[in-house]
Amino acid sequence: MVYGGSSAGANGRHGALFCLCADDFGLSEGVSRGILAALVAERLSAISVMTTRPSWRAAARNLACSDSPADLGLHLNLTLAEPLTKMPKLAPSGQLPALADLFSAAQAGQLQDGELYTEIAEEIAAQLYAFAVAFGRFPDFVDSRQHVHVLPGVRRALFAVLEGKGLAGQLWLRNPGDHPWRILRRQIGITTALDMNRLARPFVAEAHAQGFAVNEGFAGFFAGAGRYAEDFAHFLVAPGPSHLVMCHPGHDDDDSIRLDATRRSRQEELAFLLSPQFDACLDRHHAALGRLTSPSRA
Repeated sequence: MVYGGSSAGANGRHGALFCLCADDFGLSEGVSRGILAALVAERLSAISVMTTRPSWRAAARNLACSDSPADLGLHLNLTLAEPLTKMPKLAPSGQLPALADLFSAAQAGQLQDGELYTEIAEEIAAQLYAFAVAFGRFPDFVDSRQHVHVLPGVRRALFAVLEGKGLAGQLWLRNPGDHPWRILRRQIGITTALDMNRLARPFVAEAHAQGFAVNEGFAGFFAGAGRYAEDFAHFLVAPGPSHLVMCHPGHDDDDSIRLDATRRSRQEELAFLLSPQFDACLDRHHAALGRLTSPSRA
C-alpha cells in the first residue's frame, strides 16, 4: 500500500497515490545536490542512497538533516567503480564488474554459493552497515543499481543478510517488474520492462516467502533524453496498487559523467520535477505522491 500524509498525498495533492523514488543519491556531489533540491521542493517521496562513492557521506549528512518526509533506502551497488570490501573473485582489479559480466555469472549459477556468493554477501552487509552508521537506523527499503538484486545468487545473499539482521517484515524491497498488461498500456520502454518482469518474478516469489513486502506496480523505463516530460506521463498510466516510479534527477558533474556516461538525462529530469509541468502532469492523471513505508513506522 502507498501511504500519504493524510487523505491527500505527501505534497498535499489529492488523487491516486504513487511513490516517486530518486535513485543514485551519493553517486556524485552534483547528483546528490539535485536530488536534495527535488526533495526540498516536495517532488519526491523516496530516495535510494549509494554508499560506495567518496562523496556520499557528506551528502548523507545533508539528507539526514532534511525534515522533508521520504522513505530512505539502500541503493545496493555491485556494478560501478570500487566496492567497500575486498572482492578478489568478483572484483580482482578493485573495480566492480560490468552488468553484463555479473548477469552472465548469475545466469550460469556461479553466484549461488562458494567464494563469489560469500563476497557478495559481505559486500551487501558492508553497504547496509554504512547506511545504518550514517543515518542511525536501517533503511526503509532496499533496491539496487541496474536492479541486480533480483539476480540468482545476489537475491539469495540479500535475503540472508537482511534476515540475519532481523529485518524480514521491517522494510520493503523493490520489485522492478510489473504485470504485462500494465506495461503494454503504458506504451513506453516495453521491451526493457517485459524483460525485467521476467527476471523479477522469481525474486518476488522468494521475497514473499521470506516475509518481505514489495511494491506492486513499477515504471520509469523511458525512451531517452529530450522528451522526459512526455515520457513521465506514461509512467502514471495503469498504476499498480502500490505503484513505484523510479527517476534519476541530478546535476551533471565530472564524476557523474565519467561514471555513468549512458545516463545523460539527469538535468532534464530534475528540471521537469522542479517545473510547473510536473504539477500539471499529476493533476491530469489525478495522482499524488505517497510513501511505501507507513509514516508511523518511518
